[in-house]
Amino acid sequence: MKKILLIFLAIGMLSCGASKTVRDSKKTIKGDWVLNSVKSSAIGDLKITLLNDSNKSCFENSTWQFIPNNNTGTYTLSGATCDSEMRYFVFTIEEIDPTTGLYDFLLKPTNQRGKSETDIGFRMELTSLSDTNMQWQQIANLDGKTITINMNFTKI
Repeated sequence: MKKILLIFLAIGMLSCGASKTVRDSKKTIKGDWVLNSVKSSAIGDLKITLLNDSNKSCFENSTWQFIPNNNTGTYTLSGATCDSEMRYFVFTIEEIDPTTGLYDFLLKPTNQRGKSETDIGFRMELTSLSDTNMQWQQIANLDGKTITINMNFTKI
């Protein structure tokens, strides 16, 4: 009787985990990426600060590493005038609609030990993910108008 109860408990715990679509996405996102471009839907050259960290020019050509088995990662900014110290984060991928392939992506900056000093996270939409490319979209407010910021990655 105990064995049967343990089997049902184990099956129940496994079925409550992430969906197959999210698990597959985590396998795809695993590894090293380069953030090739940051573009906004706004007209003109805006001074955009991403992740409360630095301007978009420092993020362009930055390198990122995703470790999905513990939902952590790192990124290092690029550019001669940018702080090139490694940054740490935790992330989650939450399924929105498996038929469209769109997900909520939550990224929270942390210290090296995985602790957040501000407890602030950034929600984006994971709009495209393949073995070689990834795109995030973030909706922001600029002078009362909604703009979209696209971040385009390539796997290395």
